[in-house]
Amino acid sequence: MNLDDLVSTNGEWLRGSGPEADIVISSRIRLARNLADFPFISKTTESDRAEIERILHSQIQAIQEAGKAPGDALYLNVTDLAEVDRQFLVERQLISREHAESDGARSVVIDTDERYSVMINEEDHLRIQVMHSGLDLEAALQRINMLDDLIEEQVNYAFSDKLGYLTACPTNVGTGLRVSVMLHLPALVITRQIEKVFKSLQKINLAVRGLYGEGSQATGDFYQISNQVTLGQTEEGLAKKVADVVPVLISYERQAREFLIHESQETLHDRVSRAFGILRTAQTISSEETLHLLSSVRMGINLGLIGDLPIPTINKLLIHTQPAHLQKLSGNELDAADRNIERATYLRQHLNVDGTSDPSNN
Repeated sequence: MNLDDLVSTNGEWLRGSGPEADIVISSRIRLARNLADFPFISKTTESDRAEIERILHSQIQAIQEAGKAPGDALYLNVTDLAEVDRQFLVERQLISREHAESDGARSVVIDTDERYSVMINEEDHLRIQVMHSGLDLEAALQRINMLDDLIEEQVNYAFSDKLGYLTACPTNVGTGLRVSVMLHLPALVITRQIEKVFKSLQKINLAVRGLYGEGSQATGDFYQISNQVTLGQTEEGLAKKVADVVPVLISYERQAREFLIHESQETLHDRVSRAFGILRTAQTISSEETLHLLSSVRMGINLGLIGDLPIPTINKLLIHTQPAHLQKLSGNELDAADRNIERATYLRQHLNVDGTSDPSNN
């Protein structure tokens, strides 16, 4: 399997069948680790980075070949990838923007079902991440601990008996764990309750970010909720902290949706109908507008305003209409104007099919 084989597929985290998947898109857990025998990435030489990459790649490959890690894996040298391929991996959430845009020896190992990826020479020597559909943090934590243990059997991590795992960023020192849940919260946005909710999260040291994590803005009512500090806490405790908060957010979103159905039904129906209509007929459309309209359609499906259109299709469109995906799917480099035309064509092809119902008929 190669990178191009991923283009037409959907990762496990996009399948839309996990717990609470109407609101929770995915659960992700990431671990930051460094090798004890090398300086942090910001202090490494080019030869250091090359040696770190060689060591970690060979050890992860050995784990895979021994059949200890689940599934098949794809190894990619990020340094050698074209810009569109690096951006494709960012859109797929398999690598970070920093990993895509930095210099020097760096790579990624990807489970072909996209349940996990391992970034080598990102901000830290090693970034392991696991992604599951819906609210499934317990299973994600079990999987990432298994992968972490397998790698730690082969290499010597930088670790302090007093502080825990040592990381490039002080906020990651300790467990090195970042727990993140991606939520779709359109009703809280429409009812203007979202800022109040986020202020409450900040008071308990939970960060709110956009679709692509740190440094990204919220688009299309999709938000990532994650812990900010790991020092002095256990991995289980951090996962529980996020896991305890997310059901409250789900409850708030459901209440807001119920309010819209009972108090603003015509307005809500019009919003969903217009969004669906534009997506099915547009001749040119931007990425940002597409996300906003797909957000309304996704909510409309979950509220029964649109029939016979599965959530996994919408989840797929959220990713496949991003710039790099469109170019990979078309097989051509496209400027912004051509991408807008290609995006509209792709949407029409996937939304104007037999069996989908127009919400104006419901």
